[in-house]
Amino acid sequence: MAATGRLEVEAVSKSFATPGRPRLDVLVDASFTVEPGAFVSLVGPSGCGKSTLLRLIAGLDTEYQGRLRLHGERITGTSLSRGIVFQDHRLLPWLTLEQNIGLILSNAPLSPDAKRKTIREHIALVGLQGFEHAYPHELSGGMAQRGAIARGLVSQPELLLLDEPLGALDALTRVRLQEELQRIWRAEGVTMILVTHDVDEAIFLSSKVIVMSANPGRIVRQVDIDLPEPRDRTSTAFAALKREILTSMGERAAARDEALAEA
Repeated sequence: MAATGRLEVEAVSKSFATPGRPRLDVLVDASFTVEPGAFVSLVGPSGCGKSTLLRLIAGLDTEYQGRLRLHGERITGTSLSRGIVFQDHRLLPWLTLEQNIGLILSNAPLSPDAKRKTIREHIALVGLQGFEHAYPHELSGGMAQRGAIARGLVSQPELLLLDEPLGALDALTRVRLQEELQRIWRAEGVTMILVTHDVDEAIFLSSKVIVMSANPGRIVRQVDIDLPEPRDRTSTAFAALKREILTSMGERAAARDEALAEA
């Protein structure tokens, strides 16, 4: 089980310079905390800074204002303590699944036997036993994404950052992988932060949903999700949370349509 730390995001702002134009504020004064072992989702319209914020937490971008700290230490760059999974699985086509996952451990202080054992364990964790020697083109989209999740977890990070990892999948595969992702989260005990446009997905998976709004990107609401397990997507409580989050995002028309559909 991964060791976890408390993430603190304090007054984080990010802007970009555009030639011949004023600087563009994409994220303004974002503040929240993520407790160890939590599953937190960032939701909001396109352009609200969700993925930008995730990149800052990952250490892929270090030009920002404010403070980002993991277990009290400032985040200053990338680290194996923070895994990341993107919408595109990004498995290297010339390597097998086993080799793709093992790449992350290239510089890890483990013996070859320990590396092989860890790789096998994480392939089993995502249900891909028997596909160790398969190449990415031999895997379905859902299987490749499972491989990407295993790669993100194999270094046993404190945080796993998920940037729309299920967004390119068909609806049925997406629902199945949401259930698998929840199972993996519980099995590993790792803190997860998910960026998604899908409010249903956020409510189903999360212990907390952070709602963002655009122009400029900012946090407008933090909603604790206290629904019984297993979560029922058709329940009145689930629908009420969805309306609340959509309204907070500024999607009042969508929330109204949801309410009318249930009337």
